[in-house]
Amino acid sequence: MLLLAMDTATPAVTVALHDGETVVAQSSQVDARRHGELLLPAVDRVLEEAGLTLDAVTGLVVGVGPGPYTGLRVGLVTAATFSSVLGVPVHGLCTLDGLAYAAGLDEPFAVATDARRKEVYWARYGDSRTRVSEASVDRPADIAEQLAGLPVVGAGARLYPDAFPDARDPEHQSAAALAALAAEKLAAGGEGAEAGFLDPLPMYLRRPDAQVPKNYKVVTPK
Repeated sequence: MLLLAMDTATPAVTVALHDGETVVAQSSQVDARRHGELLLPAVDRVLEEAGLTLDAVTGLVVGVGPGPYTGLRVGLVTAATFSSVLGVPVHGLCTLDGLAYAAGLDEPFAVATDARRKEVYWARYGDSRTRVSEASVDRPADIAEQLAGLPVVGAGARLYPDAFPDARDPEHQSAAALAALAAEKLAAGGEGAEAGFLDPLPMYLRRPDAQVPKNYKVVTPK
C-alpha cells in the first residue's frame, strides 16, 4: 500500500505519503491564496523525499471539505486527475475528520475551521475517530452554547476565543493525519461509506461567493 494524501480545504496546502504503516514523507504550507500554485510542487517534494515516483502510488486520499469553493477544488481535481492517469481509487474523507484524528483526544470534543464571513465549519466528535454530528457552517456565537465545556480543535477555535475558550491543537490540517486515518480504515477492511469514506466530491455547505449579477444589461447587436 502506498497512499498519496492531499487536502486544500483549509489555508494549509498539505500532502503526505503513507505506506500503510507509517508516514513516508509529508509537506505542509499555510497560504490561503496559493493552493493551485503550491500543491503540485508539494507532491513532487514528498515523492522526491521518499525516493519514489508517482506510478508507485496505489491509492489516493483527499479531503473533501467543508471548505471554500476555489481552494477545495484544487485538491479534488488533482486527486481525480491522478486517479484517472494511474488507474487507482480515490478515498474521500471529511477534512474535519483529519483534524480530529490528529488531535488524538479520547473524550468528546469539536473541530472548527475558518469558514470566513465570520463563520466556522464545525462538527462534534465522541473521540478522535468518531464523528457524532454532520459537518455544518455557523457563526461561533450561535453554537457556543452547544459546545460549552468542550475542547475545540482547529483554527476556528483560535479565531474566536470568546466562543471557544478551550482551544486545542492542531490548528491546521495535516495530510499525514488524513493518510494515517485512511490507512487504518483500509487495513481494517473498510471500503466506501460504511468505513466513513466519502465520494471525492466537494463539501461546500453554502453557495460560492461568486454570483451571476442580477439585472445586468443585455447587449444585443443592432
